[in-house]
Amino acid sequence: MKKQICTAVFLLIAGFSLYAQQPDYKVVFDMTTSDSVTQQSLIRQLELIRKENPAAKLQVVIYGQAMGFVVKDQSKYAEAIGRIAADKNTIFNVCSFTMKRYNIDAGKLLPGIQVVNDGIYEIITKQREGWGYIKVAN
Repeated sequence: MKKQICTAVFLLIAGFSLYAQQPDYKVVFDMTTSDSVTQQSLIRQLELIRKENPAAKLQVVIYGQAMGFVVKDQSKYAEAIGRIAADKNTIFNVCSFTMKRYNIDAGKLLPGIQVVNDGIYEIITKQREGWGYIKVAN
């Protein structure tokens, strides 16, 4: 009986050890397109990843022509973005340089959108921290 208990404890410890060693699921998405089909695809992928792995850390960095994706009166996906952004493990960032170029102030952004100084720098920083990278393109 003692041998069986020791074996069970050993297997539990080994299992927890393997689980603890698995890397986190962290992905940064680079979004620069105004193409609505591609934007819809991103929404779908984010929702699928969240469903499969709720602990996944996801970040979407928006700049360039994708600006309308997160602007209140322009976004076709405001409801979906709001739903996804409510998850603490999913972040939507917008580049402040792009906001200045398009004359958009933070008050025009959808709720939950966070502003970063430089979108490209944010992406590079995440990559250096070991995050996976996906270019959202058509």
